[in-house]
Amino acid sequence: MITVLAGGVGAARFLEGLAAVVPGREITIISNTGDDLELAGLHVSPDTDIVIYTLAGAINPETGWGLAGDTFNVIDQLQRFGYERWFNLGDRDLAMAIHRTARLRQGWPMHRIVEELTRAWGLELRILPMSDDPVRTVIETPGGTLAFQEYMVRLRTEPEVAAIRFAGIESARPAPGVLEALRSASAVILAPSNPFVSIGPILAVPGIRQALAETTAPRAAISPIIAGQVVKGPAARMLEQLGHEVSAVGVARLYQGLIDLFVLDEADADLAPAVEALGMRALVLPTLMSTPERKRALAAAILAALERTP
Repeated sequence: MITVLAGGVGAARFLEGLAAVVPGREITIISNTGDDLELAGLHVSPDTDIVIYTLAGAINPETGWGLAGDTFNVIDQLQRFGYERWFNLGDRDLAMAIHRTARLRQGWPMHRIVEELTRAWGLELRILPMSDDPVRTVIETPGGTLAFQEYMVRLRTEPEVAAIRFAGIESARPAPGVLEALRSASAVILAPSNPFVSIGPILAVPGIRQALAETTAPRAAISPIIAGQVVKGPAARMLEQLGHEVSAVGVARLYQGLIDLFVLDEADADLAPAVEALGMRALVLPTLMSTPERKRALAAAILAALERTP
């Protein structure tokens, strides 16, 4: 069983490659729910849905989120009633939110809802929310406090990030199956997701970081930073604004003591000695997942390296 800690777009791309080389029934995904939000009274889980849509072959390839060919009639009508159109969900995407919200109101825990949605999309692999309890990523800026999606989508990551916190984290518990997925895994992989707001909330749930540190499975992390830049998202800016080195090494330092193998791009091959000085093995690979073939090759190479990791 391979367990993957995952955020949204970057994780979904890697998981496409992994699912092409490993049977779905052998993959467990621990999904970030710190990005969740309420929109027009509906519970939206962006990272979880991006992973489901991508693995189901239904993602909008132009955006990396939402459903290909979706329409936006509901959002258009909501504007008529005074709603701001800053978080743009399509009609079929909203159907997911409607069903999720209905189940929550019926008393279903989030892990059961995610399992049901995963099966409804015809996926064999297992997706677990990091917690059934509500945790929300909050961005502290010089101008005040922002919910993550306000910072990310509404304000397009323009405010400076002074600090990041996770509201509700103190009372959150790992969702059923999460700790077992880490403890019993044959390999654990931290996807190329933002280490602060995608992987960070997962590791902040009490018990998860410890389970990752103590698992006997070989553990790898993939850098989302290539040559000092990020493919998508605010990870590079967050590294700089929070006082970290803006490089693959800066990411590796955040995972020190938690992983055995750190994957960095060929463009950063000269950083391998600095990574290994942190007590982890460096693996240099082409990590830009621009084609299905590159996604499969990356996943296969990481799995082969993990098999050789004591």
